Amino acid sequence: VQLQASGGGLVQAGGSLRLSCAASGRTFSNLVMGWFRQTPGKEREFLTAIKWSGGSTVYADSVKGRFTISKDMPKKTLYLQMNNLKPEDTAVYYCAASFGLITSTMRSLEKYDYWGQGTQVTVSS
Repeated sequence: VQLQASGGGLVQAGGSLRLSCAASGRTFSNLVMGWFRQTPGKEREFLTAIKWSGGSTVYADSVKGRFTISKDMPKKTLYLQMNNLKPEDTAVYYCAASFGLITSTMRSLEKYDYWGQGTQVTVSS
């Protein structure tokens, strides 16, 4: 699976951005895709993930209610809609994918085998 993230940029606090992650490769029937972010000197942080089949989702408490994950199956594209952005949301955002994850493991960074290149999101105060 190859992943290509896009959509980052500079936005003022309170604003919105939508990130995209275009996926290509083998079958998607058992795929789980997620979003993570990382700031310098910190570990990569789980944000949200979705099962490609069925669409069940999980969210980190830090973004629940502000961020929404979705997918467009014909376009093989994952999205992250980010609303009410805060300066502390500034980070490099990564999309990731893996096959066969169960719900209890969808938050685990080490379970993801495929990663996009990251896209910078900067939120100004």
